[in-house]
Amino acid sequence: MLKNRKFIKILIILSIMFLTFESAGYYLGSRDVAFSNKGNLSRENGKMSLNALKARNSALRQRLKGLTPNEIYIVIDTGRNRLYLKRGQGKIREAVISAGSGSILKDPAGKRQWIFDTPRGEYHVQTKYLAPAWTRPDWAFIEEGEAIPKDPRKRVEEGVLGEYALGFGNGYFIHGTLYTRLLGRNVTHGCIRVGDRDLKTVYSAAGVGTRIYIF
Repeated sequence: MLKNRKFIKILIILSIMFLTFESAGYYLGSRDVAFSNKGNLSRENGKMSLNALKARNSALRQRLKGLTPNEIYIVIDTGRNRLYLKRGQGKIREAVISAGSGSILKDPAGKRQWIFDTPRGEYHVQTKYLAPAWTRPDWAFIEEGEAIPKDPRKRVEEGVLGEYALGFGNGYFIHGTLYTRLLGRNVTHGCIRVGDRDLKTVYSAAGVGTRIYIF
């Protein structure tokens, strides 16, 4: 478990570093660094700083390589809305997804509220379903301005989660979607929406216990 926690921690660090490099104009191994004469750093100091960053990045990559699981696992980037099905260092599949919107819904009749965000961290596949049915929670009715039914059978809705679903705890799933045009955007209530073809590959490859790393 400690090894897995180190893996996801380093994975997040690498992602942050990559975004930092890109936003600063650093493209490793492909672009020189030039600073204005008015800057605080000279051109030579800039090159030294870049070399230091590259060395640190290389060291982190080596550490990550040693911690990477050998079996199949799933990595989800909620910022870029991408899912990666991987084995070791190899990528089996890359898919465009939709992750949580981060919006907040308040219950007008009480003190409850819901934050529709995708959880981050290390998880694993707990359940797998074919042709899953959705049991609508209270917030689904409140969001639509509908009365919350007393009969639990009126909560069940077929066909909205696609052909497959993989649960990873607390009501969160990787599942299909009717709204494929929205893939690539943060629009969900916390679950991970995936297109049919990509989801079929993920469902077939991942078993109960497969690790999921979300950042």
